[in-house]
Amino acid sequence: MMISYSSPAKLKTKPIIYENVIVASGSFTLEQLKELSAKRKAIEDFINENSFIPEAIAREMSGGLTSRCEQDIQKVESYLPLLENLVRHIDLNQGHAQVKRWISELKIRWCSGLIQPPIFQGPKFYQINDVRFELVMTLYVYAALLRERALEILPSDLVQSRNLFRKAAGVYVYVNELVSIALWTGEMPPEATRTVSSIMSLICVADAQAVTARRGEENSNTVGLLAKLHCGVKEILVEAIGTFQNSTEVCKDISPRFLDFMWSCKILHEMLNCKYFVEGLKSDDKVGAAIGYLRLSIANAKKSQPREDSSKLVHKQVIDDLIRLLQKYEYENNFVGQQRVPDKDELPFPEAIRIVSHVPFEPQRWERELVFRL
Repeated sequence: MMISYSSPAKLKTKPIIYENVIVASGSFTLEQLKELSAKRKAIEDFINENSFIPEAIAREMSGGLTSRCEQDIQKVESYLPLLENLVRHIDLNQGHAQVKRWISELKIRWCSGLIQPPIFQGPKFYQINDVRFELVMTLYVYAALLRERALEILPSDLVQSRNLFRKAAGVYVYVNELVSIALWTGEMPPEATRTVSSIMSLICVADAQAVTARRGEENSNTVGLLAKLHCGVKEILVEAIGTFQNSTEVCKDISPRFLDFMWSCKILHEMLNCKYFVEGLKSDDKVGAAIGYLRLSIANAKKSQPREDSSKLVHKQVIDDLIRLLQKYEYENNFVGQQRVPDKDELPFPEAIRIVSHVPFEPQRWERELVFRL
């Protein structure tokens, strides 16, 4: 059971035609710039939802991939090595005034998928005159698509879903590294900040550990281990929420839905942790402590109601499960054990473990020499 949130993938961008701005010295470089533009156009089409290619043709063009998300991932993966190569060659010539003019004339513009535009207004586009801005935002799209694909295959392949979450986390870590060395000033989308890339990396690691817990449930792992795994997910999300709340300047324009999503996931895993933790207490003949912890957890969960309808449904379902479990334990305790229910400050609390980490992202770069007319 997981809560979905796909807005991080909903960025928009303005077109870029590299060969119309950057002057190539020779036909080979010109062809490389045209290829860059063609591959970026493929990304622009799905990002801006301008593509109306029939499903059968899209599947054939992608080599048989049936998932739109997978097709989009393939498009980004074919663009990134060429873009990394362009960044390298721009760096080699960054001292030339002409290169700086070209980058400015490219008008690299992106809007955020995390900011809700005002009613009756279109999305706000941010321009940064640096090809690394294009690289950062493209990588952000890539990571968001990997996470989206992980959610897509979650019902059928837990192992691959977990791997994709870890891979997405690694891409966000790499984005964080790129942003940390950038010297950007002025306004920029939240996605181009260290804060948001850090938060998204934590969310993906939490996703991956949540999948690990689900796999443990299917494999009938001990309730003690499952409780610790869900408690670990909760702690990772607490860290992500803390990062958000400590970065008010960066996060002030981000839609409240994003924070609500993190809170909803935290509460969900807090309740799942409670379920397995109290089952462990009962098996250790500590039904009084189990009742006390259940009462406390249910009361806390009822105080924090998510805003989104889909989250509310999951939230209610888990609370109802805990209430039924509480009623069962109370009934048994009244007629059999009659154990004292400890006060709040006497209750035991679960431990947390973190066993999942990101998969380091290794950028691919096609070593093709680009020669510009300077």
